[in-house]
Amino acid sequence: MEYKIGKEAHCAVIGYGSWATAIAGLLSRNESNVWWYIRNPEVLEGVLTDGRNPKYVSELEFDLSRIHPSSDINEVVRNAEIIIMAVPSAYLKDFLQPLTEPLCDKFIVSAIKGIIPGEYQTVAEYLKDRYSLSFRQIGIIGGPSHAEEVSKGKLSYLTVVCTDEENARLIGNKLANNSVRLSYSADIYGVEYASILKNIYAIAVGLAVGLGYGDNFLAVLISNCANEMTRFLRESYPDERNTLAPAYLGDLLVTCYSIYSRNRRLGLLIGRGCTVKSALNEMTMIAEGYFAADCIRHINFRHKIDMPIADMVYRILYEKAQPRRCMKELTAKL
Repeated sequence: MEYKIGKEAHCAVIGYGSWATAIAGLLSRNESNVWWYIRNPEVLEGVLTDGRNPKYVSELEFDLSRIHPSSDINEVVRNAEIIIMAVPSAYLKDFLQPLTEPLCDKFIVSAIKGIIPGEYQTVAEYLKDRYSLSFRQIGIIGGPSHAEEVSKGKLSYLTVVCTDEENARLIGNKLANNSVRLSYSADIYGVEYASILKNIYAIAVGLAVGLGYGDNFLAVLISNCANEMTRFLRESYPDERNTLAPAYLGDLLVTCYSIYSRNRRLGLLIGRGCTVKSALNEMTMIAEGYFAADCIRHINFRHKIDMPIADMVYRILYEKAQPRRCMKELTAKL
């Protein structure tokens, strides 16, 4: 049975971090009624009184006549038909814990590039199973899209993924402006797993930089990361997909080299000598690749796909393997 989004459907955003704030900003340019669940009292007060998020991308100013911030998730979900999830995957279950409103008649969009720790599921897989949804009413926002640049109006390209292209384009129209271009895909599995894997590979790149490897090696490393991602997607879920597209390769590249990449920064800190624990403590925002490394390792027990780069990152993060030795061993396999 197909799920069609109504043309007048209202949107809600779940989350108050940088990406949630940037998405709320995009929506409020195009929509006159955007609901926003903000459970952090300081952020909620800042948005309500100053029209800004005081903790994340605070340069973005909101028109309070077009946006409805609330600390009540049930009120937010009740008033919208499209629910966009934009919280760190590690906190998603906690964010949704107070939810009693049903999701069965909603269209759920994941803007989360992570995996549910302990569940060994992507966000789309988890939401489908936990709330008895169909993949026909679940979408993904992917592509190279650091919130810091989107919120500043830097030219960015997003990919909206739905099983129904009409639904994808309707969601895309709500996000588009002169600085945000849209493309569309039906590859929910591939785009979501690519957005998870690229965080692991960005940690590997950060490790290499921290250990003193140069640009020549980084080019080889990232090329091999792209091949490893393609191999995982092809062997775990074959489909007609072009992994050179922005939602796959583009997202990988920006996460590996951008100054905004928290996963690259985590690897950089460890490569420079920090312990994993101290590096995580120094991070001001969640590095999704830390959780993804464990989950992908677990998932790959089923598939047995050759993934030396992801395996190296797992060993360093979870088995206290020595980064310099692991990287040297990896260089012989590339």
